[in-house]
Amino acid sequence: MPRSVNSVASKARRKKTMKLAKGYFGRRKNVWTVAKNAVEKGLTYAYRDRRVKKREFRALWIQRINAAARIHGMSYSTFIGALKAHNIDLDRKVLADLATNQPEAFAKIVAQIKK
Repeated sequence: MPRSVNSVASKARRKKTMKLAKGYFGRRKNVWTVAKNAVEKGLTYAYRDRRVKKREFRALWIQRINAAARIHGMSYSTFIGALKAHNIDLDRKVLADLATNQPEAFAKIVAQIKK
């Protein structure tokens, strides 16, 4: 009995990977063995960095809130503590947006906390 190899599926699998390697530099874009490794590594980084992105954005929001709070004479930790004490439920993303784009609204929040 002859050996059966599904060349249609094999070629489709390679084609899918080569399509993902489009835009890479040098042999990474057109040599199968190199492209396969580059694409696998790229997908690993993409998966990992989708989680890292969330951490980096949270850090950015905290920096922005801290800068705005210090303009009003508070540190970040006292500001967040006062928010929790006054049961104001705004997340860091919204607070950072207010601090950057609508400073007067942020000032009203700070005034409400300071009472």
